[in-house]
Amino acid sequence: MRYVAPASIAEVVELLIGDPEATVFAGATDLVPQMRAGRPEPSVIIDLKKIARLTEVSLDNGTWRVGAAAPTSDLTDNAALAADLPGLVHAAGLIGSDQIQNRASLGGNLCNASPAADSVPPLVVNDARAVVAGPGGERTVAVADVPTGPGRTSLAPGEFVVEFEIDRPPARTSDAYLRLIPRTEMDIAIVGAAARISLDAGGNCSEATIALGAVAPTVVLVPAATEALVGRPISDDVLATVAAACAGAASPIDDKRGTIAYRRQVAGVLAKRAVAEAAGRAGNGGGR
Repeated sequence: MRYVAPASIAEVVELLIGDPEATVFAGATDLVPQMRAGRPEPSVIIDLKKIARLTEVSLDNGTWRVGAAAPTSDLTDNAALAADLPGLVHAAGLIGSDQIQNRASLGGNLCNASPAADSVPPLVVNDARAVVAGPGGERTVAVADVPTGPGRTSLAPGEFVVEFEIDRPPARTSDAYLRLIPRTEMDIAIVGAAARISLDAGGNCSEATIALGAVAPTVVLVPAATEALVGRPISDDVLATVAAACAGAASPIDDKRGTIAYRRQVAGVLAKRAVAEAAGRAGNGGGR
Protein backbone atom coordinates (compact mmCIF):
# COMPACT_ATOMS: atom_id res chain seq x y z
CA MET A 1 0.00 0.00 0.00
CA ARG A 2 1.28 3.43 -1.01
CA TYR A 3 0.48 6.74 0.71
CA VAL A 4 0.25 9.98 -1.26
CA ALA A 5 -0.73 13.51 -0.21
CA PRO A 6 -1.60 15.51 -3.34
CA ALA A 7 -1.63 19.29 -3.36
CA SER A 8 -4.43 19.73 -5.91
CA ILE A 9 -7.85 18.37 -6.82
CA ALA A 10 -6.67 17.58 -10.34
CA GLU A 11 -3.88 15.39 -8.95
CA VAL A 12 -6.38 13.42 -6.85
CA VAL A 13 -8.60 12.78 -9.88
CA GLU A 14 -5.58 11.65 -11.90
CA LEU A 15 -4.55 9.21 -9.17
CA LEU A 16 -8.06 7.78 -8.89
CA ILE A 17 -8.39 7.33 -12.65
CA GLY A 18 -4.97 5.72 -12.86
CA ASP A 19 -5.70 3.07 -10.22
CA PRO A 20 -9.21 1.66 -9.62
CA GLU A 21 -8.04 0.24 -6.27
CA ALA A 22 -6.92 3.63 -4.94
CA THR A 23 -9.05 5.33 -2.30
CA VAL A 24 -9.21 8.81 -0.80
CA PHE A 25 -9.47 9.56 2.89
CA ALA A 26 -10.35 12.74 4.72
CA GLY A 27 -9.21 11.68 8.18
CA ALA A 28 -8.85 7.87 8.14
CA THR A 29 -10.88 7.52 11.33
CA ASP A 30 -13.01 4.92 9.52
CA LEU A 31 -10.45 3.63 7.02
CA VAL A 32 -7.84 2.51 9.56
CA PRO A 33 -10.25 0.55 11.82
CA GLN A 34 -11.79 -1.09 8.74
CA MET A 35 -8.39 -2.30 7.54
CA ARG A 36 -7.52 -3.54 11.01
CA ALA A 37 -10.80 -5.48 10.98
CA GLY A 38 -9.75 -7.31 7.83
CA ARG A 39 -11.02 -5.21 4.94
CA PRO A 40 -8.63 -5.48 1.95
CA GLU A 41 -6.06 -2.71 1.81
CA PRO A 42 -6.27 -0.25 -1.08
CA SER A 43 -3.27 -0.14 -3.39
CA VAL A 44 -2.97 3.61 -2.81
CA ILE A 45 -4.42 5.78 -0.05
CA ILE A 46 -4.84 9.45 -0.96
CA ASP A 47 -4.74 11.99 1.88
CA LEU A 48 -7.01 14.95 1.12
CA LYS A 49 -5.91 17.15 4.02
CA LYS A 50 -3.04 18.78 2.13
CA ILE A 51 -5.44 20.57 -0.25
CA ALA A 52 -6.43 23.95 1.18
CA ARG A 53 -9.93 24.05 -0.32
CA LEU A 54 -10.79 20.74 1.33
CA THR A 55 -9.91 21.95 4.83
CA GLU A 56 -11.27 25.51 4.76
CA VAL A 57 -14.47 26.73 6.43
CA SER A 58 -15.78 30.05 5.13
CA LEU A 59 -18.91 32.15 4.68
CA ASP A 60 -19.29 33.41 1.12
CA ASN A 61 -22.27 35.59 0.08
CA GLY A 62 -24.65 33.93 2.51
CA THR A 63 -23.43 30.37 1.91
CA TRP A 64 -21.24 28.37 4.25
CA ARG A 65 -18.53 26.39 2.48
CA VAL A 66 -17.15 23.55 4.57
CA GLY A 67 -14.23 21.59 3.18
CA ALA A 68 -14.92 17.87 3.00
CA ALA A 69 -11.70 17.16 4.91
CA ALA A 70 -11.99 19.99 7.46
CA PRO A 71 -11.55 18.53 10.96
CA THR A 72 -14.79 18.54 12.90
CA SER A 73 -12.94 20.32 15.71
CA ASP A 74 -12.66 23.31 13.35
CA LEU A 75 -16.45 23.31 13.06
CA THR A 76 -17.12 23.11 16.78
CA ASP A 77 -14.61 25.93 17.36
CA ASN A 78 -16.33 28.18 14.80
CA ALA A 79 -18.73 30.40 16.77
CA ALA A 80 -20.35 31.94 13.68
CA LEU A 81 -21.06 28.53 12.13
CA ALA A 82 -22.44 27.23 15.43
CA ALA A 83 -24.75 30.25 15.69
CA ASP A 84 -26.18 29.63 12.20
CA LEU A 85 -26.26 25.81 12.28
CA PRO A 86 -26.21 24.67 15.92
CA GLY A 87 -27.68 21.25 15.20
CA LEU A 88 -25.11 20.43 12.54
CA VAL A 89 -22.22 21.66 14.68
CA HIS A 90 -23.51 19.66 17.64
CA ALA A 91 -23.62 16.53 15.46
CA ALA A 92 -20.06 17.18 14.26
CA GLY A 93 -18.99 17.30 17.89
CA LEU A 94 -20.44 13.85 18.54
CA ILE A 95 -18.14 12.07 16.09
CA GLY A 96 -15.67 10.20 18.28
CA SER A 97 -13.41 11.63 20.96
CA ASP A 98 -11.66 15.00 21.08
CA GLN A 99 -8.58 13.40 19.53
CA ILE A 100 -10.61 11.83 16.72
CA GLN A 101 -12.31 15.14 15.98
CA ASN A 102 -8.93 16.61 15.07
CA ARG A 103 -8.95 14.18 12.11
CA ALA A 104 -12.61 13.29 11.47
CA SER A 105 -14.52 15.24 8.81
CA LEU A 106 -18.00 15.70 7.38
CA GLY A 107 -16.80 14.31 4.07
CA GLY A 108 -15.57 11.13 5.66
CA ASN A 109 -18.69 10.78 7.78
CA LEU A 110 -20.86 11.09 4.67
CA CYS A 111 -18.87 8.90 2.29
CA ASN A 112 -18.35 6.11 4.81
CA ALA A 113 -22.09 5.75 4.23
CA SER A 114 -23.01 4.40 7.64
CA PRO A 115 -26.77 4.57 8.29
CA ALA A 116 -25.90 5.87 11.76
CA ALA A 117 -23.63 8.74 10.63
CA ASP A 118 -24.35 11.63 13.00
CA SER A 119 -23.70 14.55 10.64
CA VAL A 120 -25.81 13.34 7.72
CA PRO A 121 -29.36 13.96 9.10
CA PRO A 122 -28.58 17.61 10.00
CA LEU A 123 -26.88 18.12 6.64
CA VAL A 124 -30.01 16.78 4.96
CA VAL A 125 -32.51 18.95 6.86
CA ASN A 126 -30.39 22.00 6.03
CA ASP A 127 -30.49 21.16 2.30
CA ALA A 128 -26.71 20.84 2.18
CA ARG A 129 -25.09 20.26 -1.18
CA ALA A 130 -21.92 18.30 -1.87
CA VAL A 131 -19.50 19.59 -4.50
CA VAL A 132 -18.08 16.51 -6.21
CA ALA A 133 -14.92 16.51 -8.34
CA GLY A 134 -14.16 13.87 -10.94
CA PRO A 135 -12.94 13.20 -14.48
CA GLY A 136 -15.73 15.35 -15.91
CA GLY A 137 -14.99 18.33 -13.70
CA GLU A 138 -17.13 19.39 -10.73
CA ARG A 139 -20.83 18.84 -10.10
CA THR A 140 -23.12 19.65 -7.21
CA VAL A 141 -25.45 17.07 -5.69
CA ALA A 142 -27.78 17.07 -2.70
CA VAL A 143 -26.15 15.42 0.30
CA ALA A 144 -29.24 13.22 0.64
CA ASP A 145 -28.43 11.68 -2.75
CA VAL A 146 -24.84 10.66 -1.94
CA PRO A 147 -25.34 7.58 0.30
CA THR A 148 -27.27 4.81 -1.46
CA GLY A 149 -26.97 2.11 1.22
CA PRO A 150 -24.64 0.89 3.96
CA GLY A 151 -21.09 1.45 2.70
CA ARG A 152 -22.30 2.56 -0.74
CA THR A 153 -22.50 5.97 -2.42
CA SER A 154 -23.62 7.41 -5.74
CA LEU A 155 -20.11 8.68 -6.52
CA ALA A 156 -18.79 7.46 -9.86
CA PRO A 157 -15.25 6.05 -10.36
CA GLY A 158 -12.72 8.85 -10.01
CA GLU A 159 -15.07 11.11 -8.02
CA PHE A 160 -14.74 12.44 -4.49
CA VAL A 161 -16.40 15.14 -2.37
CA VAL A 162 -14.55 18.45 -2.27
CA GLU A 163 -16.74 20.62 -0.05
CA PHE A 164 -20.24 21.24 1.27
CA GLU A 165 -22.42 24.25 0.50
CA ILE A 166 -25.00 25.20 3.14
CA ASP A 167 -27.08 28.35 2.83
CA ARG A 168 -27.38 30.48 5.95
CA PRO A 169 -30.81 29.98 7.49
CA PRO A 170 -33.20 32.93 7.36
CA ALA A 171 -34.33 34.71 10.53
CA ARG A 172 -36.50 32.67 12.92
CA THR A 173 -35.11 29.41 11.53
CA SER A 174 -32.89 26.93 13.32
CA ASP A 175 -31.98 23.25 13.55
CA ALA A 176 -31.31 20.57 16.15
CA TYR A 177 -29.89 17.05 16.25
CA LEU A 178 -30.35 14.44 18.97
CA ARG A 179 -29.27 10.81 19.18
CA LEU A 180 -29.47 7.87 21.56
CA ILE A 181 -26.41 5.73 22.18
CA PRO A 182 -25.87 2.75 24.52
CA ARG A 183 -23.02 4.44 26.38
CA THR A 184 -22.47 7.99 27.58
CA GLU A 185 -20.11 8.89 24.73
CA MET A 186 -18.09 7.59 21.77
CA ASP A 187 -20.68 5.15 20.48
CA ILE A 188 -22.79 4.67 17.37
CA ALA A 189 -26.33 6.02 17.35
CA ILE A 190 -29.19 3.58 17.90
CA VAL A 191 -31.38 6.34 16.45
CA GLY A 192 -30.63 9.92 15.40
CA ALA A 193 -33.13 12.69 14.64
CA ALA A 194 -32.59 16.08 13.03
CA ALA A 195 -35.08 18.91 12.63
CA ARG A 196 -35.06 22.30 10.97
CA ILE A 197 -37.92 24.62 11.91
CA SER A 198 -38.98 28.07 10.71
CA LEU A 199 -41.50 30.15 12.65
CA ASP A 200 -43.62 33.01 11.39
CA ALA A 201 -44.24 36.25 13.29
CA GLY A 202 -47.18 34.67 15.10
CA GLY A 203 -45.13 31.73 16.38
CA ASN A 204 -46.64 29.19 14.00
CA CYS A 205 -44.41 26.80 12.08
CA SER A 206 -43.98 28.03 8.51
CA GLU A 207 -41.46 25.43 7.28
CA ALA A 208 -40.18 22.14 8.70
CA THR A 209 -37.92 19.28 7.73
CA ILE A 210 -37.43 16.16 9.85
CA ALA A 211 -34.83 13.47 9.11
CA LEU A 212 -34.06 10.21 10.92
CA GLY A 213 -30.78 8.31 11.00
CA ALA A 214 -29.93 4.71 11.94
CA VAL A 215 -33.49 3.50 11.24
CA ALA A 216 -33.05 2.54 7.56
CA PRO A 217 -30.23 1.99 5.05
CA THR A 218 -30.13 5.75 4.40
CA VAL A 219 -31.50 8.89 6.05
CA VAL A 220 -35.31 8.95 6.19
CA LEU A 221 -37.25 12.16 5.59
CA VAL A 222 -40.70 12.30 7.21
CA PRO A 223 -43.16 14.36 5.11
CA ALA A 224 -46.04 13.42 7.41
CA ALA A 225 -44.25 15.14 10.29
CA THR A 226 -43.79 18.25 8.14
CA GLU A 227 -47.50 18.27 7.29
CA ALA A 228 -48.37 18.03 10.97
CA LEU A 229 -46.21 21.05 11.79
CA VAL A 230 -46.66 23.61 9.02
CA GLY A 231 -49.27 26.27 9.78
CA ARG A 232 -49.57 25.32 13.44
CA PRO A 233 -47.98 26.32 16.74
CA ILE A 234 -45.55 23.85 18.30
CA SER A 235 -48.03 22.38 20.77
CA ASP A 236 -47.99 19.13 22.70
CA ASP A 237 -50.67 17.69 20.40
CA VAL A 238 -48.67 18.58 17.29
CA LEU A 239 -45.50 17.11 18.79
CA ALA A 240 -47.39 13.89 19.58
CA THR A 241 -48.43 13.68 15.92
CA VAL A 242 -44.83 14.28 14.87
CA ALA A 243 -43.65 11.47 17.16
CA ALA A 244 -46.23 9.05 15.75
CA ALA A 245 -45.33 9.97 12.16
CA CYS A 246 -41.62 9.47 12.76
CA ALA A 247 -42.13 6.16 14.57
CA GLY A 248 -44.20 4.98 11.62
CA ALA A 249 -41.63 6.13 9.06
CA ALA A 250 -38.75 4.25 10.72
CA SER A 251 -37.70 0.92 9.19
CA PRO A 252 -35.00 -0.28 11.58
CA ILE A 253 -33.51 -3.72 12.12
CA ASP A 254 -33.29 -5.96 15.15
CA ASP A 255 -29.76 -6.33 16.47
CA LYS A 256 -27.90 -6.52 19.78
CA ARG A 257 -28.08 -2.73 20.12
CA GLY A 258 -31.87 -2.44 19.92
CA THR A 259 -35.08 -4.05 18.75
CA ILE A 260 -37.29 -2.79 15.94
CA ALA A 261 -40.04 -1.76 18.37
CA TYR A 262 -37.59 0.05 20.64
CA ARG A 263 -35.95 1.96 17.80
CA ARG A 264 -39.31 3.04 16.40
CA GLN A 265 -40.38 4.37 19.77
CA VAL A 266 -37.07 6.17 20.24
CA ALA A 267 -37.33 7.68 16.75
CA GLY A 268 -40.61 9.32 17.72
CA VAL A 269 -39.33 10.58 21.06
CA LEU A 270 -36.12 12.03 19.64
CA ALA A 271 -37.91 13.63 16.69
CA LYS A 272 -40.38 15.54 18.84
CA ARG A 273 -37.58 16.66 21.16
CA ALA A 274 -35.48 17.81 18.19
CA VAL A 275 -38.45 19.74 16.80
CA ALA A 276 -39.04 21.42 20.16
CA GLU A 277 -35.35 22.30 20.49
CA ALA A 278 -35.11 23.71 16.95
CA ALA A 279 -38.34 25.66 17.43
CA GLY A 280 -37.05 27.13 20.68
CA ARG A 281 -33.94 28.36 18.92
CA ALA A 282 -35.98 29.68 16.00
CA GLY A 283 -38.23 31.55 18.42
CA ASN A 284 -35.16 33.31 19.72
CA GLY A 285 -34.34 34.50 16.20
CA GLY A 286 -32.36 31.51 14.98
CA GLY A 287 -28.78 32.41 14.17
CA ARG A 288 -29.54 36.05 13.30
